[in-house]
Amino acid sequence: MTLTDLPAGFRDEEQRGSVRRVIHDRLADDRDQQECRYLMRFWWQLGMTYQEVTLDQLRANLGEAALRLVEELIDAVRTSPEAIDDWVDAVEEALPVVHDRGFEEARTWPSGKPRPTP
Repeated sequence: MTLTDLPAGFRDEEQRGSVRRVIHDRLADDRDQQECRYLMRFWWQLGMTYQEVTLDQLRANLGEAALRLVEELIDAVRTSPEAIDDWVDAVEEALPVVHDRGFEEARTWPSGKPRPTP
């Protein structure tokens, strides 16, 4: 199933940005590289009219919990801007912000000591 209709379902750019922040901050966990990669492709799809990722690819590469939330979001986008707001509120309430280990590791030497700032 194509997801190219999704960009047209948002009230405005602010709402799309809010959904993208939730996906990035609460769903895309770099501890599972494959799932994170496909969540970010989906993140990109939300603003593109060409096909970046398919629902079949999401089903094959996302875990059960992430897939359920993505499918709920797709349904919300195809329903109404109010349904999107409800999805954002529910996910923000249910999931904590994912700790970005890659960013933290980039700020230290392999020994664990902080890198000097230029």
